Amino acid sequence: MEDNTTWIMIGFLVLMFAGFYFLMVRPQRKRQQAQAQLASNIKVGDRIITWSGIYGEVVGADEDTLVIKVESGATLRMARMAIAQKQFEDNK
Repeated sequence: MEDNTTWIMIGFLVLMFAGFYFLMVRPQRKRQQAQAQLASNIKVGDRIITWSGIYGEVVGADEDTLVIKVESGATLRMARMAIAQKQFEDNK
């Protein structure tokens, strides 16, 4: 009888870990991959929005950082990974 209980517990744990993977880990990895792809595809001239809510236009770019020009005319150097999204025409 104890042998059946052990297998049931092991099966339950396997199901819990599988559920955790598909509900938590996998979606997070997809978001990270999408963010990395977005960051690598940003180029000079793109209008962007940062994670902190700063809107700007990319005026310079290198491998790890971007220089953005904000509405006041000031320029800011930011990490590529600080970009939340591209600003499309309907986001103005």
